[in-house]
Amino acid sequence: MRIGVDVGGTKIAVVVLDSDGGERLRRRLEYPSREYGAALKALAEEIRAAEEEACEGCSVGIGMPGFVDPESGLVENAYNTPYNKKPLKRDLEKLLGKETRFANDANCFALSEAVDGAAKGARVVFGAILGTGAGGGIVVGGRVIEGRHGTAGEWGHVPLPWMTEDEHPGPRCTCGRLGCIEQFVSGPAKNRERDRIGEEAAMARYVDRLARAFAMIINVLDPDVIVVGGGMSKHEEIYAQVPPLLRKYTYHPAPRTPILPAAHGDASGVRGAAMLWPAHLPG
Repeated sequence: MRIGVDVGGTKIAVVVLDSDGGERLRRRLEYPSREYGAALKALAEEIRAAEEEACEGCSVGIGMPGFVDPESGLVENAYNTPYNKKPLKRDLEKLLGKETRFANDANCFALSEAVDGAAKGARVVFGAILGTGAGGGIVVGGRVIEGRHGTAGEWGHVPLPWMTEDEHPGPRCTCGRLGCIEQFVSGPAKNRERDRIGEEAAMARYVDRLARAFAMIINVLDPDVIVVGGGMSKHEEIYAQVPPLLRKYTYHPAPRTPILPAAHGDASGVRGAAMLWPAHLPG
């Protein structure tokens, strides 16, 4: 069995999966402190508690915002967690006495949906999380693609394609740049438009912007499926209105890429973290 951990800004979620993907246990903890040492200790204790209750000696996978830099070993771009700029992987492995695998939370989301979710059976999967931000993950052949720097799939931090005159240069993003996709397709971005021009007009602009953002992914990656999670994934307009708009922007004249809501919803991230280890380990 495998432990999956979803590290958020205010909470830690833990799940234990059996070899068939069934959940044996689920736990949730709010940080007792934002101080790194205390938050690290709480994370390790929550993992040990799951092991004692469900699976002594099982593997541990961690999903979180940002990434662990392959060279420095530090967590980067996980601004809202207590672990940013800290050597979390090294320190956690020391406390647990075992290897742990880390991945961006959007990568974990994409992996969960590729293994046994909405994209089950698809070879190339792009997972898009549309919530307070815009995250993205890539899975090919059941394996997460992280890239040289651990940032593959971070589509939210490239400029919105085909900006109109009134969109350019775009709002300033949390990353410090102007016009990032995240500032046009996240939940807060859509709500800003709603407050300015009304719900119907705001949604019409939103789906066109999302079509442009997905068209870029199709032009570069050409995934078999795009799976959508996060708070905005509940809007049916995404699945009804974005696919017909794609042909305005894709190189292929008649794109057929399915755009589907996540099968596991908010649980996909923590499930995918557990799936960073294969279901059947050798020996």
